[in-house]
Amino acid sequence: MRASISCPPPNGPLLMGRGGTRRAGGGGPGWRASRRLRGCGSQSWRLSGCPRQYCAGRHHHHSRRVWPGCWTRRARRPPRQLRHPLQPSLPPPRPVPMEEMEEELKCPVCGSFYREPIILPCSHNLCQACARNILVQTPESESPQSRRASGSGVSDYDYLDLDKMSLYSEADSGYGSYGGFASAPTTPCQKSPNGVRVFPPAMPPPATHLSPALAPVPRNSCITCPQCHRSLILDDRGLRGFPKNRVLEGVIDRYQQSKAAALKCQLCEKAPKEATVMCEQCDVFYCDPCRLRCHPPRGPLAKHRLVPPAQGRVSRRLSPRKVSTCTDHELENHSMYCVQCKMPVCYQCLEEGKHSSHEVKALGAMWKLHKSQLSQALNGLSDRAKEAKEFLVQLRNMVQQIQENSVEFEACLVAQCDALIDALNRRKAQLLARVNKEHEHKLKVVRDQISHCTVKLRQTTGLMEYCLEVIKENDPSGFLQISDALIRRVHLTEDQWGKGTLTPRMTTDFDLSLDNSPLLQSIHQLDFVQVKASSPVPATPILQLEECCTHNNSATLSWKQPPLSTVPADGYILELDDGNGGQFREVYVGKETMCTVDGLHFNSTYNARVKAFNKTGVSPYSKTLVLQTSEVAWFAFDPGSAHSDIILSNDNLTVTCSSYDDRVVLGKTGFSKGVHYWELTVDRYDNHPDPAFGVARMDVMKDVMLGKDDKAWAITEGGITKGATIGVLLDLNRKNLTFFINDEQQGPIAFDNVEGLFFPAVSLNRNVQVTLHTGLPVPDFYSSRASIA
Repeated sequence: MRASISCPPPNGPLLMGRGGTRRAGGGGPGWRASRRLRGCGSQSWRLSGCPRQYCAGRHHHHSRRVWPGCWTRRARRPPRQLRHPLQPSLPPPRPVPMEEMEEELKCPVCGSFYREPIILPCSHNLCQACARNILVQTPESESPQSRRASGSGVSDYDYLDLDKMSLYSEADSGYGSYGGFASAPTTPCQKSPNGVRVFPPAMPPPATHLSPALAPVPRNSCITCPQCHRSLILDDRGLRGFPKNRVLEGVIDRYQQSKAAALKCQLCEKAPKEATVMCEQCDVFYCDPCRLRCHPPRGPLAKHRLVPPAQGRVSRRLSPRKVSTCTDHELENHSMYCVQCKMPVCYQCLEEGKHSSHEVKALGAMWKLHKSQLSQALNGLSDRAKEAKEFLVQLRNMVQQIQENSVEFEACLVAQCDALIDALNRRKAQLLARVNKEHEHKLKVVRDQISHCTVKLRQTTGLMEYCLEVIKENDPSGFLQISDALIRRVHLTEDQWGKGTLTPRMTTDFDLSLDNSPLLQSIHQLDFVQVKASSPVPATPILQLEECCTHNNSATLSWKQPPLSTVPADGYILELDDGNGGQFREVYVGKETMCTVDGLHFNSTYNARVKAFNKTGVSPYSKTLVLQTSEVAWFAFDPGSAHSDIILSNDNLTVTCSSYDDRVVLGKTGFSKGVHYWELTVDRYDNHPDPAFGVARMDVMKDVMLGKDDKAWAITEGGITKGATIGVLLDLNRKNLTFFINDEQQGPIAFDNVEGLFFPAVSLNRNVQVTLHTGLPVPDFYSSRASIA
């Protein structure tokens, strides 16, 4: 009979084998146990004392060291669990509520509790039925047999190789491409109830009452883990090549018992119904429809015993748990632990299997060791979980505190703004009182003057009437007696009217001017200040006037920090108004101390200022700099926006074309405000071409005559010859366009309601060459006419 040596004491007995004598668990390169003890004549050997009496003459290399307690066991008998004498006792990990581990007990494919779970090489679990459902058949050329025949030498369980040639990628679009290791048709993936992606079955599962592990598996099948997406080609054993997770089954049984939930049918495909019976031989719970379909009361199943689900649960709990057997040798129990492969093995694996040269240790010792390691890891994880719970409590408290602080802060903000509004209302009342006082003063002065003037006018009118009546008298002597006095009175009264009496003593205008710009600026700058300011705001920048200048419609400004400033600035903010005395706006924010602003209006006055900022806040504004743009524009043609057939020369002032078709070229400067005038002289004019002169928008068509689309306004005919001068006057203040040829206006205003951004434009072909003249003042007659209008 055969006897196997297993589970030696953890302090390292000497075991004999065909490869020599090695110490188990002694830290050496490992040992290989002998499977047979020949010639001993007994079914089971217990070695106590020196075993040489049983093997003298047969194992001449046996060590003379005697270890009491070495023992053997019969094959397929569960191994004894020994406590490691050197393993320190550890406190058990803190208990975790069982309801929180429910997700750990559910299959990632079906979303239900595991049923007969198997362990994949990646350490993830699957139901046997679900594992069959996600099998994908690979081509014959990629089967394990063909790979071995081709000499590839790749093991079906070589997990590192499988990892390198994974059939599924996280970065793909939902399809598995089986290239390299297992070439198979691409199969769309699906989502399981747990949210992971799985592959659909390559073929519908057969309707059979057999266990999924016993049902035949298609040849050359490949399975992909739905959690880590690593793949494996199955060998001839199929799903039987994967070990069963008996521990997980036990945990699920205890969990379901603790939940005391109604037992569900294990064969329902979608929503499991409540089970009505349990087959003790099949160890499966059935509902009535599934029992009639999968477990008929006839044939070989007629002798099976069906019991109520509750009784089946009790019998399942009381029945001895199935002992896990070796996947390579199904009739052998696990007896040792392979350190290199990190898996339990049987004695046949050690004797003639692929673990024969690997280091192995006692199963019981490794069981205790891994239990202690898991307990230690769980203690650390428990501490992290406890910290996480405390942190969650802290975060929830923070939510409540944030809400309370937000209400309090809003109340303070409203109170501060209301205080500002109240102060502004009080100041408004004071200013209105001053206005009313000024109003009453003006009215009093005007009314007094009206009263005084009325009295004087009445006296004057009375004197005039009296004098007219005196003149009517015919008595010369009587008239002469009073005439001198009347004449003096009349002159005196006239003189009194001529000494400012008829000039108003008070104007109707109110000589009160309210400057609210500082207050508006302060309101716009009203912002929150960080309480924990570690440094003051930077100093006010200084504009370097010697480096600030304007050119055409662009302005360049330069500034610097004060020489004695010790507070660094993180950046600067440059502001300009709109050129018409309007509000300032930001035109630059950054770390540079020089900035050029393009696209300003011609003949306009701009105000510029700059301020510095850092993490604490912003500095006061610098002094305001007044910038005056050019009255007239100096510009040339723009080669960047011109058609590719355009030829430029004379510093881009002279233009012609290489094509017989009309091509468009624009000026470099655009106009949106003011009055602008430029001229073009015709240098060459052959074969009666048809050039066009005018203005256009930036997106005008460049390969047709100017004015053919709605983006250009131009003149194309009328007195244009060689040597002619064409003048273009763009008045954006009045929104019109006027043309001149040899200083003579061509008809009335050519275009009205011209508004927007316009560029000088010309279209010509190879028969025409023109030269641009800019920086010209507006014609005198137009300026005088505009002033009269």
